[in-house]
Amino acid sequence: MEVKQGQQYPLEFRKTNYLSLVPLFIFALFCVLFFVVFKVFEMDALAMGGVAALIIGSLLAKSQTKYWEAVIKGMCSDMAGAIALILLVVGVFTRMMSYGNVAQGFVWLGGNLGLRGAWFCVFTFIATSIIATATGTSIGTLFSCFPILFPSGILLGADPLFLAGAILSGAIFGDNIGPISDTTIASAATQRYTNKEGVADIAGVVSSRMGYALLGAFLAAVGFYFFGGSPAESAEAQALLREYSNPKGLIMLIPVVILLTIAVINRNIYISITWGIISGSIIGVISGVLTPADIISVKAGSLTGFLYSGVQSMLGTVVYLYGVFGIMGVLQESGTLNNIILRLVNSKYAKTVVGTEIVMGLGVIVSSICLGAANGPAIIMFGPVANELGKTKKLHPYRRANLLDGLAGTIPVLVPFTSAFIFIVITCVNDLRKTYSFIEAINPMRLSYATLHCWGLLAAFAIAIACGWGRRYEGPNGEPVKELPKDDEMG
Repeated sequence: MEVKQGQQYPLEFRKTNYLSLVPLFIFALFCVLFFVVFKVFEMDALAMGGVAALIIGSLLAKSQTKYWEAVIKGMCSDMAGAIALILLVVGVFTRMMSYGNVAQGFVWLGGNLGLRGAWFCVFTFIATSIIATATGTSIGTLFSCFPILFPSGILLGADPLFLAGAILSGAIFGDNIGPISDTTIASAATQRYTNKEGVADIAGVVSSRMGYALLGAFLAAVGFYFFGGSPAESAEAQALLREYSNPKGLIMLIPVVILLTIAVINRNIYISITWGIISGSIIGVISGVLTPADIISVKAGSLTGFLYSGVQSMLGTVVYLYGVFGIMGVLQESGTLNNIILRLVNSKYAKTVVGTEIVMGLGVIVSSICLGAANGPAIIMFGPVANELGKTKKLHPYRRANLLDGLAGTIPVLVPFTSAFIFIVITCVNDLRKTYSFIEAINPMRLSYATLHCWGLLAAFAIAIACGWGRRYEGPNGEPVKELPKDDEMG
């Protein structure tokens, strides 16, 4: 989009065009209701919320024809199509990794290394970080790792509170840097170049944000080492470790390495995921981790296998994505998005580069909190605003994408009253309490301060913004440069 002063817009609402924000508020309300109140962690539910919000919003427009034309324009944007396609392909790779039992491979590794107490807490953080990076799903990592690592860790002497924080921390780490994570994809796809065509490439975005993520991870690992141990240990842990231990699961890290290598070389997420899926299928079948039926098969008249379930698992996400872009189309065609951006650009806080980065960071944090820490939708909705804000100071798309994704995974995740992640962890723990008598309830407030990677990541970006660490501008050909020419400097 192009921001202009005094521009006329085709879509009008009754009384004031700020009524175009109503669909956005309704969508945010659905997010909070499903994620926080009713604890429904399904993207299909959010998709329904997006469609309902659009229908209600149409009643407030002066012309419903122009309203739906704006919705279609938003849904048909290049950005919406690109993200939707990436998510569908990513869904297949994500399910393939789930079928490969990567988590059980790490359980086998931890058991054979003889890790106990605080060391098992540190190991859990590292293991879940790798699993989340490989699978690209933070919520999926939580649901798959808690039943395996949480009971075992408690019995091996890890502190329950910090062990839960370690699993959540690892999930957020992978969400932040995983090349197939929805937040990585959204943060890159919403940030366009000024001096050349296209948006930020995922491989470049991931490589440029590693420093912030690793600093946050280091601070978290140190904290888990000092606070993650407890004296309790039981022989029951060995039985759990044996039950959920499978060294072959580690073999499925090979296609992840192949995917990352090709992504760095070609800078094309479609090509890298394609070869990740092909190599993973071949390696999985040859090693015995997967069977041909795990790829695609028909059972009792229904399709099964990761090819089918992978696409199916992303359909709700794709529908909600189009709902969000439909809402953005309404905001754009009514001029509301333009007015918001102009107010931010002209505010006293955005006069300098540091001030602009602070505004961008606070914007995505507030957006994510309002959406129940659904950081993917928050990045998609605030991304166009950050795109225009960052362009005014010629910040490189990598930098803008990193601020969006990094800060969306900090404070919003930690707010115990609204964070979907906190409620998912509490749900997982409460479900395990029905099976294991030694597991006690966890206080959401205390879990917030025990999720150390989010605090470490917040510290890393505070340093990055205040000191200019990692700040890059867009060069004449779109390349990242440390400084702009003197006649081209901003603020």
